[in-house]
Amino acid sequence: CMSWLVDGVFAIRSAATSNLKRLVAIFGMEWAQNTIITKVLSMARDPNYLHRMTTLFAINVLAEVCPPDVITKFMVPVISNLANDPVPNVRFNVAKTMAKITPVLDSGTIEGQVKPCLRRLNGDDDHDVKYFASEALETIAALEAQS
Repeated sequence: CMSWLVDGVFAIRSAATSNLKRLVAIFGMEWAQNTIITKVLSMARDPNYLHRMTTLFAINVLAEVCPPDVITKFMVPVISNLANDPVPNVRFNVAKTMAKITPVLDSGTIEGQVKPCLRRLNGDDDHDVKYFASEALETIAALEAQS
Protein backbone atom coordinates (compact mmCIF):
# COMPACT_ATOMS: atom_id res chain seq x y z
CA CYS A 1 0.00 0.00 0.00
CA MET A 2 2.83 2.41 0.77
CA SER A 3 4.19 2.07 -2.75
CA TRP A 4 0.83 3.30 -4.01
CA LEU A 5 1.68 6.73 -2.55
CA VAL A 6 4.17 7.23 -5.37
CA ASP A 7 2.13 5.68 -8.16
CA GLY A 8 2.01 7.60 -11.42
CA VAL A 9 -1.78 7.72 -11.38
CA PHE A 10 -3.41 10.35 -9.16
CA ALA A 11 -6.43 8.16 -8.35
CA ILE A 12 -4.11 5.46 -6.96
CA ARG A 13 -2.17 7.98 -4.86
CA SER A 14 -5.45 9.42 -3.62
CA ALA A 15 -6.81 5.99 -2.65
CA ALA A 16 -3.56 5.16 -0.85
CA THR A 17 -3.77 8.43 1.06
CA SER A 18 -7.33 7.67 2.14
CA ASN A 19 -6.25 4.23 3.36
CA LEU A 20 -3.64 5.72 5.70
CA LYS A 21 -6.29 6.74 8.22
CA ARG A 22 -7.65 3.19 8.38
CA LEU A 23 -4.18 1.72 8.75
CA VAL A 24 -3.48 3.96 11.74
CA ALA A 25 -6.78 2.91 13.31
CA ILE A 26 -5.93 -0.78 12.84
CA PHE A 27 -2.22 -0.82 13.74
CA GLY A 28 -1.99 2.08 16.19
CA MET A 29 -0.07 5.31 16.58
CA GLU A 30 3.30 3.79 17.49
CA TRP A 31 3.29 1.67 14.35
CA ALA A 32 2.15 4.67 12.31
CA GLN A 33 4.98 6.85 13.63
CA ASN A 34 7.58 4.21 12.81
CA THR A 35 6.16 3.23 9.44
CA ILE A 36 3.64 5.47 7.72
CA ILE A 37 4.53 8.89 9.07
CA THR A 38 8.25 8.38 8.44
CA LYS A 39 7.59 7.29 4.85
CA VAL A 40 5.11 10.08 4.16
CA LEU A 41 7.36 12.79 5.57
CA SER A 42 10.38 11.51 3.63
CA MET A 43 8.40 12.00 0.42
CA ALA A 44 8.59 15.76 1.05
CA ARG A 45 12.16 15.60 -0.26
CA ASP A 46 11.25 13.67 -3.41
CA PRO A 47 12.34 15.30 -6.68
CA ASN A 48 8.88 14.65 -8.14
CA TYR A 49 6.56 17.48 -7.14
CA LEU A 50 3.55 15.14 -7.32
CA HIS A 51 5.06 13.08 -4.52
CA ARG A 52 5.67 16.23 -2.47
CA MET A 53 2.01 17.13 -2.97
CA THR A 54 1.03 13.61 -1.91
CA THR A 55 2.94 14.28 1.31
CA LEU A 56 0.61 17.21 1.99
CA PHE A 57 -2.51 15.25 1.07
CA ALA A 58 -1.41 12.44 3.38
CA ILE A 59 -0.73 14.88 6.22
CA ASN A 60 -4.28 16.21 5.81
CA VAL A 61 -5.61 12.69 6.34
CA LEU A 62 -3.18 11.69 9.08
CA ALA A 63 -3.86 14.88 11.02
CA GLU A 64 -7.39 13.60 11.59
CA VAL A 65 -6.09 10.63 13.59
CA CYS A 66 -2.73 11.77 14.98
CA PRO A 67 -2.40 13.50 18.34
CA PRO A 68 -1.52 17.21 18.28
CA ASP A 69 2.01 16.62 19.60
CA VAL A 70 2.83 14.34 16.64
CA ILE A 71 1.43 16.90 14.21
CA THR A 72 3.38 19.72 15.84
CA LYS A 73 6.66 17.85 16.23
CA PHE A 74 6.82 15.95 12.95
CA MET A 75 4.38 17.38 10.43
CA VAL A 76 4.42 21.16 10.90
CA PRO A 77 8.18 21.45 10.20
CA VAL A 78 7.81 19.44 6.99
CA ILE A 79 4.84 21.53 5.88
CA SER A 80 6.79 24.71 6.64
CA ASN A 81 9.75 23.51 4.59
CA LEU A 82 7.47 22.78 1.65
CA ALA A 83 6.41 26.45 1.71
CA ASN A 84 9.76 27.10 0.00
CA ASP A 85 9.08 24.61 -2.79
CA PRO A 86 9.80 25.87 -6.32
CA VAL A 87 6.43 24.56 -7.56
CA PRO A 88 3.48 26.92 -6.88
CA ASN A 89 0.98 24.03 -6.60
CA VAL A 90 2.99 22.61 -3.72
CA ARG A 91 3.13 26.02 -2.01
CA PHE A 92 -0.61 26.67 -2.26
CA ASN A 93 -1.28 23.20 -0.92
CA VAL A 94 0.95 24.10 2.02
CA ALA A 95 -1.48 26.95 2.77
CA LYS A 96 -4.48 24.64 2.47
CA THR A 97 -2.85 22.06 4.74
CA MET A 98 -1.95 24.67 7.35
CA ALA A 99 -5.58 25.84 7.41
CA LYS A 100 -6.80 22.26 7.79
CA ILE A 101 -4.53 21.31 10.70
CA THR A 102 -4.78 24.58 12.63
CA PRO A 103 -7.81 23.56 14.74
CA VAL A 104 -5.74 20.88 16.50
CA LEU A 105 -2.63 23.01 17.08
CA ASP A 106 -1.80 25.00 20.18
CA SER A 107 -1.63 28.79 20.02
CA GLY A 108 2.17 28.82 20.33
CA THR A 109 2.56 26.70 17.21
CA ILE A 110 -0.01 28.76 15.34
CA GLU A 111 1.65 32.06 16.27
CA GLY A 112 5.25 30.84 15.99
CA GLN A 113 5.12 28.62 12.92
CA VAL A 114 1.81 28.57 11.06
CA LYS A 115 1.06 32.28 10.75
CA PRO A 116 4.62 33.30 9.81
CA CYS A 117 4.63 30.63 7.10
CA LEU A 118 1.27 31.78 5.76
CA ARG A 119 2.35 35.43 5.84
CA ARG A 120 5.39 34.55 3.71
CA LEU A 121 3.14 32.69 1.28
CA ASN A 122 0.76 35.66 1.25
CA GLY A 123 3.61 37.66 -0.27
CA ASP A 124 4.35 35.02 -2.93
CA ASP A 125 4.68 36.01 -6.58
CA ASP A 126 2.13 33.40 -7.63
CA HIS A 127 -1.48 34.57 -7.55
CA ASP A 128 -2.90 31.19 -6.47
CA VAL A 129 -0.39 30.83 -3.64
CA LYS A 130 -1.35 34.30 -2.36
CA TYR A 131 -5.03 33.46 -2.62
CA PHE A 132 -4.83 30.24 -0.61
CA ALA A 133 -2.49 31.78 1.96
CA SER A 134 -4.94 34.64 2.44
CA GLU A 135 -7.82 32.17 2.75
CA ALA A 136 -5.88 30.18 5.35
CA LEU A 137 -5.13 33.31 7.38
CA GLU A 138 -8.82 34.24 7.27
CA THR A 139 -9.78 30.73 8.40
CA ILE A 140 -7.39 30.99 11.34
CA ALA A 141 -8.72 34.45 12.24
CA ALA A 142 -12.27 33.09 12.22
CA LEU A 143 -11.26 30.16 14.44
CA GLU A 144 -9.56 32.53 16.87
CA ALA A 145 -12.63 34.78 16.94
CA GLN A 146 -14.74 31.78 17.98
CA SER A 147 -12.44 30.94 20.88
